[in-house]
Amino acid sequence: MRRAGYYLAELNIGRLLAPTDDPRVAEFMGALDRINGMGKRMPGFVWMMEGSGEPGTGNTENNIGDDPQFVANLTVWESPEALENFAFRTVHKQFYDRRKEWFEVLEAMHFVMWWVPEGHRPTLDEALQRLDDLRENGASDAAFDWDWLRRNGGLEVQSCDTAAE
Repeated sequence: MRRAGYYLAELNIGRLLAPTDDPRVAEFMGALDRINGMGKRMPGFVWMMEGSGEPGTGNTENNIGDDPQFVANLTVWESPEALENFAFRTVHKQFYDRRKEWFEVLEAMHFVMWWVPEGHRPTLDEALQRLDDLRENGASDAAFDWDWLRRNGGLEVQSCDTAAE
């Protein structure tokens, strides 16, 4: 499902269990560049918010507020299917399934998607506002989750936990 003239933006936030140089998150940190690089080569990938580009940092330098363990991943895709393919049909899924090993369980919703005009590169502030909208108002065309896409666009998501886990 593609919306004419628009791409799909997504924000996923999380709080690491330990600082990025701690052995408890070393396996995750060591795989970031490989997983992000694979995502950038996937059909339908458009853009990713970047950190410094230092090897092994992925985009964990895109922290939220003054907490370096509270990190954000912001990307843009041509369609929900392109994002779904990367997230749930590649090695990324193995890391997704193991997220509790490296990230705290958040009580609030931590993932949001929304449509952006082709060529637009959302900022982290814009993305956080969309997440706040989803948390406060529920899913809508302005800010949504996988369940909303299934109900409103017929997307067949293979495997995704929508709860804040």
